[in-house]
Amino acid sequence: MGTALTAIDLFSGAGGLSEGLREAGFTSLYANEVVPTYAATYAKNHASTIVESRDIREVSAREVRENLGLAKRDLDLLAGGPPCQGFSINAPRRSEDDKRNHLFREYLRFVEEFEPRAVLIENVPGLVSFSNGATLEAILQALRNLGYSSDVQILYAPHHGVPQTRWRTIIIGLRDGGDPMSAFPDAKRHAPMRINFTSEFGGRPIVALPRSVELPPHTTVAEAISDLPVLCNGESGDEVKAYRTSPQNSYQEALRAGSVGVLNHEAPRLSKINMERLKHIRPGGNWTDIPFELLPKGMQAARRSDHTKRYGRVSPDGLASTILTKCDPHWGAYFHYNQDRSFTVREAARIQSFPDTYIFTGSKADQYEQVGNAVPPLLAAAVGQSIAAVLGSERSALQRVV
Repeated sequence: MGTALTAIDLFSGAGGLSEGLREAGFTSLYANEVVPTYAATYAKNHASTIVESRDIREVSAREVRENLGLAKRDLDLLAGGPPCQGFSINAPRRSEDDKRNHLFREYLRFVEEFEPRAVLIENVPGLVSFSNGATLEAILQALRNLGYSSDVQILYAPHHGVPQTRWRTIIIGLRDGGDPMSAFPDAKRHAPMRINFTSEFGGRPIVALPRSVELPPHTTVAEAISDLPVLCNGESGDEVKAYRTSPQNSYQEALRAGSVGVLNHEAPRLSKINMERLKHIRPGGNWTDIPFELLPKGMQAARRSDHTKRYGRVSPDGLASTILTKCDPHWGAYFHYNQDRSFTVREAARIQSFPDTYIFTGSKADQYEQVGNAVPPLLAAAVGQSIAAVLGSERSALQRVV
């Protein structure tokens, strides 16, 4: 094999993880994503990758490996976000208790077939507490059984430059006894955070925190999207739009690299009642700014301390809410800070740290889902860079021995 690092991406979605790995120097050789609209977006943005939209249970890992021309142990990284909840080493292979555990077994089947140098699994923070930690322990044990030393951390996306309050559980495994903790990235920024999930595993904290007090602050919402064109509620405009300004900061400069204009930037049409509500919401405010008589009936009885993100207008100097599969103001702070509308697909993608050259296909609903379900590329890049550094040092050590 050459010096380029190789990867495959299972349960790949629209390609956020692969995009970050690409920025970290990995070449994704193969991706599998069962949802055709997600796979189409992946293929559009990763033209050299073989993209297969087929139920992974019907895919032969050996055929994939042989078609790629790889011997066992040639692959550098097997990455992906397989459904893990419900997985148990002791469960029958075809148990009907939870069909999702079959899917994680498919991931392990690819690990066993490829024997990659490293494995990367991403999931939600709730994985840690699922079955009181038994599921996570079963995953780590399964990797150990396949010859991988593995460990887990919960990473906070704003620590790596992503302007939203998003957490991800990351599991890294290294073949042949490497130290997996050396493959996790250090935080590059400080950011406000609130931990509302189980943050310990095996009696130790697993939330990765900044090691230095001398780090720059988080990327803000305004720093992420202020150069994008102004739109009115429901406005579509040209398919490709001119930027509002020149890049205002390094984040915009990086995400605009190679872009000829702004795509996927069309404002959803809010209802008349939501436009009335929006008039009363200040930047950084939420549903508690809305007059009682304009509140949805279901929220008129809510305590003022409840639902603090609903009908929120983001603060330009703060972090955005976690981008979900719908930028629906009923579920979070998805109103623009100084334009009376909700976020466009491109704004959601910017907040997820996708470059502007990354084009989302399908219906608007499809596009929002693809963005919301993705791993933020900047977070993926941070993890990819730290894994690449470990693999690179291992390769250099081997070459010295040889």
